[in-house]
Amino acid sequence: MSRRRSLLTAPLLLAALLATLLAGPTGGRAEAAPATFVHPGVLVSRGQLDFTREKVNSGAQPWKGAFDQMMASKYASLSRVPKPRSVVECGSYSNPNLGCTDEREDAIAAYTLSLAWYITRDGRYAQKAIEIMDAWSAVITDHTNSNAPLQTGWAGSSWPRAAEIIRYTSTAWPQARVDRFKTMLRTVYLPEVTNGSHSNGNWELSMTEAAIGIAVFLEDRAAYDKAVATFRGRVPAYIYLTSDGALPKAAPGSGLDTRDELVRYWQGQTTFVDGLTQETCRDLTHTGYGLAAISHIAETSRIQGQDLYPEVADRLRHALGLQAKYELGEPVPGWLCGGTLHDHLGPVTEVGFNALHHRMGYGMTNTQRLTEAGRPAGTNNLFVAWGTLTHAGNPG
Repeated sequence: MSRRRSLLTAPLLLAALLATLLAGPTGGRAEAAPATFVHPGVLVSRGQLDFTREKVNSGAQPWKGAFDQMMASKYASLSRVPKPRSVVECGSYSNPNLGCTDEREDAIAAYTLSLAWYITRDGRYAQKAIEIMDAWSAVITDHTNSNAPLQTGWAGSSWPRAAEIIRYTSTAWPQARVDRFKTMLRTVYLPEVTNGSHSNGNWELSMTEAAIGIAVFLEDRAAYDKAVATFRGRVPAYIYLTSDGALPKAAPGSGLDTRDELVRYWQGQTTFVDGLTQETCRDLTHTGYGLAAISHIAETSRIQGQDLYPEVADRLRHALGLQAKYELGEPVPGWLCGGTLHDHLGPVTEVGFNALHHRMGYGMTNTQRLTEAGRPAGTNNLFVAWGTLTHAGNPG
């Protein structure tokens, strides 16, 4: 090769190498964690919090009713005594339940109290949130037994929401305790959730919600990118669109590569329609967990300047609409889950509905009816809490 050609080729090789290094494991797309993280920026932004505070303080509905509901709950109590444990042991269906409920509910309480602080500016709520977070960061070392990944995902979704609000809107949390809380998230929670799960889809989605929230609080760009890559692989494998072909997509690394394996994983369902989820035929409650986590992850990414909603909008709107239709009483056809759907979605639609309908302009008649009928949306006592208060009609 001539020296001239070598000189011309070198920059091209360097550019190709740089592109390879920057590309993520999702078809060459760099995940693009923010160069500067936005705080507070897990599920709710400062702008969204200000909108909520203004609506509540002016007595506007549904926000004032949602606020009153939250403040009347056990999670807003200023007399709450946290119940931290060194090792939280959670078996299947929380049997055994050694600290599982206590951890989840203390995490939700910390988030609830942080919202109460921001809206009322009563420092007692910030102090109580700090007390709960400090109690756990001083004690917990591990999660064990079969439900450990899911338990860590649920609690790990709520902790960063609370921490973001308190850390960035209050001066009451000593830096040494903030650092200890960060260490807890980095060493106890993140390792449990960052590598995902090949269980039912709601597991990996809840774990990924925890991972992205923790990444934001820790300002960990690598962890953020890994969570986004997991999200991009799992959502198309959780919600079916007819454009996927005759069968649903398999989650990366799942090893599901035959029709029989996919049908079995999709609870025996053999007819696939837009918006069907991998867990629809299991029950609507677990489906709701998955849809909530998808919405929450996309909401956090949007706040951070990398809007994932456009990538999942068609899947999410069809999924919300399909499940909502049957929640509203539409007879279940025989081809769908044998003609019977079990349980209920729970208070999981506000975040996704607000983003897709109010911000992006999708008509979502069934989802709108279900969402408005369920207001004010409360909490599922796991990782979903106060969606009407924070996201109803919120332009963000």
